[in-house]
Amino acid sequence: MMKVMKMLKSILKTKVCGVVAALMFPLVVLATPIDDYFTAIKNDNDGALVTVLFRGFDANTLDSEGRHGLHIAMMEGSLKVAKTLLDLSGTQVDTRSKSDETPLMLAALKGHTSFAKRLIERGADVYKTGWTPLHYAATGGHVEMIKLLLENHAYIDTESPNKTTPLMMAAQYGTALAVKLLIDEGADISLKNDIGMTALDFSRFGESRASFDVLTAALKEAEKPAYVAPVTSSTAPATKPAAATDAVVEPANKQPFKTRFD
Repeated sequence: MMKVMKMLKSILKTKVCGVVAALMFPLVVLATPIDDYFTAIKNDNDGALVTVLFRGFDANTLDSEGRHGLHIAMMEGSLKVAKTLLDLSGTQVDTRSKSDETPLMLAALKGHTSFAKRLIERGADVYKTGWTPLHYAATGGHVEMIKLLLENHAYIDTESPNKTTPLMMAAQYGTALAVKLLIDEGADISLKNDIGMTALDFSRFGESRASFDVLTAALKEAEKPAYVAPVTSSTAPATKPAAATDAVVEPANKQPFKTRFD
């Protein structure tokens, strides 16, 4: 009986000491390799990233939102980490997040042109369907990025799922320079999305009037009648052709409208 009592006292003492210790010393939560990995990316800590990878961590691991490390690096501007990941031959450069975004799209949105070039060289998809890198570049108003994507054969009038074009995105969210570049490169200013809005309509909701003015000027230029040279006989004396008119031909059913700038 005495032995049993001693055992119970010993057990009770051990449990009490454990409770006291837990109260005095809070539980230390050890970071997992995946935590260390994505923390290093967000902090642009390439040294910590290399340490995690050296321990055997897979650089192509996705986070809870389905994002690759390159997605996060492009969004956060963690360019040292991005370079490290792109220097690894095994890094997958064209993964898609749960929101169907690729690292190239996010590089285009943020204007990381040199990294976009490297992603393209590594095989990133310029021709992706749906929302595309060109939509994102136009949204950011990044002229050099737009040039890079067009040089790599991005379709200038590519349509999103709701038929929004890069020109429409540039008109509302981008810059007048981006709008002008797209127009100069052949973007169709007459296209409409699935609720009937044109790029000019999008520009009315923008923060700057400049894009609206660029589109208005382009529409007026497009509406000018083409000059047709007069037909003369081979024996008729040469005559100076009449000057082409600068008058703007307005459609008969055109309705008056107001913009947010009026």
